[in-house]
Amino acid sequence: MSNPLQASAPLPPKERLDPYLVRMTIILLIGSLAPLLDTTITNVAIHTLGEALHASVSSIQWVMTSYLLALGMIIPFSGWALERFGGKRVWIFALAVFLAGSLLCSLAWNLGSLIAFRAIQGLGGGLMIPVMQTMLVRAAGNRKLGKLMAVAGLPALIGPILGPVLGGVIVDQLDWRWIFYVNLPVCILAIALAWRGLANDPPSQHAGRPDVTGLLLITPSLVLLIYGLAEVGPHHGFGHGSVLLPLLLGTVLLILFVFHTLFRTRNPVIDIRLFKLRSFSASTVLLFLSGLSTYGGMLLLPMFYQQVRGEGILVSGLLLVPQGVGMLLTRSLAGKLTDQIGPRPVVIGGLLLTALGTLPFTMAGADTSLYLLGGSLIIRGAGLGAVFLPLLAASYQGLKKEDIAHASTATRIIQQIGGAFGASVLAVILEHQLTGLSSAGAMAAQAYDRTFLWSLCFTVVGLLPAALLPRIARGGSGQAG
Repeated sequence: MSNPLQASAPLPPKERLDPYLVRMTIILLIGSLAPLLDTTITNVAIHTLGEALHASVSSIQWVMTSYLLALGMIIPFSGWALERFGGKRVWIFALAVFLAGSLLCSLAWNLGSLIAFRAIQGLGGGLMIPVMQTMLVRAAGNRKLGKLMAVAGLPALIGPILGPVLGGVIVDQLDWRWIFYVNLPVCILAIALAWRGLANDPPSQHAGRPDVTGLLLITPSLVLLIYGLAEVGPHHGFGHGSVLLPLLLGTVLLILFVFHTLFRTRNPVIDIRLFKLRSFSASTVLLFLSGLSTYGGMLLLPMFYQQVRGEGILVSGLLLVPQGVGMLLTRSLAGKLTDQIGPRPVVIGGLLLTALGTLPFTMAGADTSLYLLGGSLIIRGAGLGAVFLPLLAASYQGLKKEDIAHASTATRIIQQIGGAFGASVLAVILEHQLTGLSSAGAMAAQAYDRTFLWSLCFTVVGLLPAALLPRIARGGSGQAG
């Protein structure tokens, strides 16, 4: 008979996160707030920037486009930089670049200088997010990685909610330059914390060489193509030399990039061989379109509230909060559903929600109910939040282990490129619609209605590649089909 006083076997202690890992997470999160909030803050103030710098819609959109292009193009260098210099050094360098870009933006004297300085900001921001994720994954190993990534993703969730409000407060109460001044104390604090709180990780001796040639081909190619599209509106068509020449040069550089990727390098910026897989091709097309819908909407929505509704910038920021709330509501649910039923139905559902939430804006005017528009933004945000994670999961299906890193880089770049194209194309459409119309009232509302209709069409077009995404049967077995 066992002794009742005999101590039972001790329960295993509850696994806790390493204190250094917790400290690292907090330090990195503070730094990541700067670029994530900056994007939404700047977008809310885009109409104010246009007025202050006397710029047209198709010109002022380059403040967003230059940032997104620079952000996307620096991403392939993040992995190489980590291996070559170590995580702490790269993180502090990225913060310093973003700090310098923010300071320069606050001192910009015209539109051209602001566009150039926003590109510098984008270089710093583009390094920060992948570097942060890699540093956390390496430090955590397999210990509560899911919970850690959920915490690390908090800025991406609160940015669309707090950013518009903070941007509205800043521009409403202060000068537009404070949009960029506000980044300075955040970056300085983050640099100081990283300098004192992050461990020095030794650089690797096996860092591969980045594809500089590919980057020098693809970056000007995209800039020229977007510039050519932006010139369509002012010149009323594709027949003018200012449109044809950049489009032609951009296409030539794009063809050279494809040739270089296929035959001249083993470590390309974007490995286009991955597009042979149906799931990857469909996912990246949708990531491009989702970037277009997301960033195009971020350009249109605050301008709609300010130009058509006559709202102040603070009220406009508050009216954009429902979209961020909608994204928050579906983000985690989309991941769970993807594991259960596969990415195809989740993405199709997300696209339909996005289209449904955009539809009222194609018929909105100065007197449309704010409750209707706010509810529509919740639905639109829920749709956008349900699309991104399933697409990332689908893009990795069927890949070899050695292709995963290339896929990660490609998906990040393509989404940013989609955002740059979206901001540019919708800005051109809007300016074309506004040409000859009053800047306020029913005529301006009609111009925005038609531009939102284009945004809706881009979303609906996404249903075609969505049908090609993998479908997984319940219970985890299943088949892409």
